[in-house]
Formats: sequence, C-alpha cells, structure tokens
Amino acid sequence: MVIREIEARSILSRSKVFDYTVNPYVGCQHGCTYCYARFMKRFTGHKEPWGEFVDVKINAPQLLLRQIQRVPRGRVWISGMCDPYQPLEGRYQMTRKCLEILVDYGWPLTVQTKSPLVLRDLELLKKARNVEVGLTVTTADEGIRKLFEPSAPPIRERINALEKVHLSGIRTYAMIAPILPGVEQIAVHLEGKVDYVLIDKMNYHYADWVYRRHGLEKAGTDSFFTSKARELASIMAKKHIECQILF
Repeated sequence: MVIREIEARSILSRSKVFDYTVNPYVGCQHGCTYCYARFMKRFTGHKEPWGEFVDVKINAPQLLLRQIQRVPRGRVWISGMCDPYQPLEGRYQMTRKCLEILVDYGWPLTVQTKSPLVLRDLELLKKARNVEVGLTVTTADEGIRKLFEPSAPPIRERINALEKVHLSGIRTYAMIAPILPGVEQIAVHLEGKVDYVLIDKMNYHYADWVYRRHGLEKAGTDSFFTSKARELASIMAKKHIECQILF
C-alpha cells in the first residue's frame, strides 16, 4: 500500500448527487473491482493498481472550514469518490475532523460507507441536525463479496453497523449497488435496520474480468439486474421498507 500525505487545493466540491461532496482521501484501500472512482487514476498520475494507493488530504479540515463560510449551505455527501471510513481513517481521522466542522455549523449530511468504523463517530453524528448514514451492501454471499470486494468489511459487519446506527435514532439507508449474485437474502437482513433502500445495477465494466473468470457472465446482464431489482423491490414492499430502483 502506497500512502502519501498531500496538500489539497479544495475539499468541498459540487456534486450531481447532492449539493456538495467531501472526499478526505484519494483512492481506497477496499479495492472493490467495480469501483467507478478508479477512473481518477487518469488525472492523479498514480501507477499503482486500484486499491494499493491512498493519498491523505492532510489539510482537509482547514480547507473545509474556510470553504463552508463562502458558499450557500447545502447537503454534503461523505463521500462520493472514496470510502470515508476506509482503514486509514482510524489513523488520520480526516473524515471525523471534517464531520466535526460540518456538525458544528449545522450542515445537513449524508454519509456513505462500507465500513463499521462509522460507529466510532456515532455520538458525533447524533449531534447533527439533519443526517443520514448509509452502508453499501451488494450481496448476502460472503464468497461473492470476496470476489468483487476483496478488502472491504464482511457484509454481516455492515448490517450490524446499520442496526446500531438505526437504533441510535439516526436515519439509515442501504445502498444495494451494484446488484451482485446472492443478493436475494439481503432484504431479510435489512428489516428493522433501515429507513429506505436504493438499488442500482453494475454501471461500469471494470469488473467484467471477475464475471468471466468465475463463470458469472449471466449475472452481469441487464436482464439479471432488472429481474433482481424487481424481486428485491417486491420483497422490500412486503416488509414495508421504502425502496427506489435507480435504473
């Protein structure tokens, strides 16, 4: 793992998903094979494989404090291009320091991660005026998870984290994206732990080689994604879980 400490020029960026996004890191230790953020290598100059480098924006809190006083208030997505709670966050705490500022200034927040490390900041998040926390869960099959998300936390740990955040009174959601084989039992595990669910297909071709290597080509087709999304939505409806298909 190549780790660099860098000075960023900006930390609060406009987003097409929410008003803004904050990415305290460049790159991600989770190394998910399908991750859309790997396109950033074209602009950052990294030669290392995706998942084997992380740049830490060590001046992120100072930048954020300046920027939020110059722009209109809006919802901040943490994070759009990296996992804000990847393992290095335990050491650098860039996400936490940025959260402290946003909470102090009363900005609405949407946190998205694959890591139970988010529980470290639960008391801080409970102080936020308008916050929701989501964890990405793509399959109920640990074998499949290891193929596509080799260094990400186990699904069970993510589900448990969702439950703890939800029970604390914070609005929670699950991002089932991309839909992977073995996803059928996810709804059973999410019941009583989330306020809503988002479902999306595999939108990029970075993981095509994984499908081919393991004979899973049919699970990478539009017909698979459509049928599984409808199946999941039907199950969610029966469990009175709000659900949105994004494709």
